[in-house]
Amino acid sequence: MMPIRWVVLMLACIMMIGNYYCYDNPSALQSQMKTLMGSKSPSGVLFGTNFNLLYTVYSIPNMVLPFFGGFFVDKLGCSYCLIIFSMFILLGQIVFALGSYYKSWTIMLLGRVIFGLGGENITVAQSALLADWFAGGELAFAFGINLSISRLGSVINDFVSPVLANSESVSFALFFGCGVCLMSNVTAFVLAPINYRADKLVDAVKDSDVGNVDDTLTKRLIENSSSSSSSSSSSKKSASRRSLGERSKSGERLSSMNLSIVGQAEQINVRDALHFGKMFWILSFSCLVVYGCVLPFNNVASGILLERNYFRDPSPGCTLEFSNLCINGPNAPQGSVKNKEINCTLDPNIAPVLPASIDAKCPAGTDCNQVFYNLTDIVEDDVDCSDPFWGDDVVGCVSDYCNAKDDATETSGKIMSIPYFISASLSLILGFVVDKIGKRAIIASLAPFVLVVVHLSLALCSGSPVLPLIGQGVAYSCFAAVLWPSVPFSVEEKSIGTAYGLITALQNSGLAIFPIIISAIYNGSGQSYIPKVEFFFVALGALGVAVGILLNVYDKLHGGKLNAKGGGDEQNESDDED
Repeated sequence: MMPIRWVVLMLACIMMIGNYYCYDNPSALQSQMKTLMGSKSPSGVLFGTNFNLLYTVYSIPNMVLPFFGGFFVDKLGCSYCLIIFSMFILLGQIVFALGSYYKSWTIMLLGRVIFGLGGENITVAQSALLADWFAGGELAFAFGINLSISRLGSVINDFVSPVLANSESVSFALFFGCGVCLMSNVTAFVLAPINYRADKLVDAVKDSDVGNVDDTLTKRLIENSSSSSSSSSSSKKSASRRSLGERSKSGERLSSMNLSIVGQAEQINVRDALHFGKMFWILSFSCLVVYGCVLPFNNVASGILLERNYFRDPSPGCTLEFSNLCINGPNAPQGSVKNKEINCTLDPNIAPVLPASIDAKCPAGTDCNQVFYNLTDIVEDDVDCSDPFWGDDVVGCVSDYCNAKDDATETSGKIMSIPYFISASLSLILGFVVDKIGKRAIIASLAPFVLVVVHLSLALCSGSPVLPLIGQGVAYSCFAAVLWPSVPFSVEEKSIGTAYGLITALQNSGLAIFPIIISAIYNGSGQSYIPKVEFFFVALGALGVAVGILLNVYDKLHGGKLNAKGGGDEQNESDDED
């Protein structure tokens, strides 16, 4: 029979898939959402602004919540918090999906705020849960498995959501996300009583004559009373409550965000931040700019890939033989299978040219959105492929265009999943590799350098985006693997929780501000991403390189603990000087 702690791990992984899947729903559906919502809202706000606000409003509450997530878990317990936070995620996704159904940006933004209230905090709860059930090398392994499987939720979203939106509707794709969240919510309801019962049994043991048995060991004894690990029961302190400093000293290395979240369970005192040394602030600024080069890029990656690679604008000389008639269907030129293109490049990644004007009636027996269509100077925003007049395979006016666009959005969704797929694949092993070789500060410099090369190539070159996105994924994974374990080296052990809370709040500050900057650049460039938005990411990467160099210089002048191998006691002394 499978030991119960591995059942707990499996349930914890499933529980997080809904969070990751739905967080990235907008990025996978950017093109379809633009068609649904139009290039401007009724109040005149451009699509690019409202779209990026979907990520800004998620991050704004999480500029504060990282200071309290661990507090909630400690006060209410993991079992209750798992249910509460998963309910916030499900409710937020439902409101977001309803907003798309009613075509209301206000409702959609409200949904993302509610989603954000649970999205980060549930990571706190599940990390504390795993810290209770696993110890030693098993804990690092459990966190790696959890992050890898959870991140697959983002990959699945990139593959599935565009297909659902193209075959059904944007609202259908988002309500499908509600179903994924419901699955995770049900998992939380299953997991919570398992953990609650174990907590009660642990409390009973601690109240008995062997009250010094640690929580983690007791839970393992509950699942297997014959476990040989009973010989370790002399541990005086709960493994689930050990400080991050002690974990670092023991050589444990958790990867990416999970390590940071565990630290938040420590007691937080904001006043401690006044005494943090230069190394902490250098790490914080590095986190701000490098994550700003990665996560906001993913928010708009679909749009960038469509514009750059998979749905490029036709050349200026490209036109239709009859520029005032449809490409396909009964409103195409009489006697023609379709309206032919003239002076156009034969490339499947170039969008079919649209008619210059249309004066037509909805074909008989077709449920069009309107009866008459009289348009001039037609552009992409005028074409709603969900309207049978435009997109129906039989009578649609521009069905070739709509089918090509559907294929392009699905292709871009698959390609944009590459960085997250790499992150899911590498997160299990990178923490252990870094612990063996050290070189944290060096890797923290090299990763943003790779990002500079990645975004310069996306801005200036026209080749396949696959290799650059592989570089993005490797750089992102490596940077996360060295950043979060470096924080305990920069502060006193008693301040580790505050340090993780502060650096996560600063990270979310960037994730709230950068999308607004990106939308301003996009709108100011005629709703185009290439090259100016990519140059913004290059600038962030270059700042990351400069900060990484400064980090190496500072680390060398103060003992070289970041670049040293392992995590011995002598390397875990904090950097307290100002």
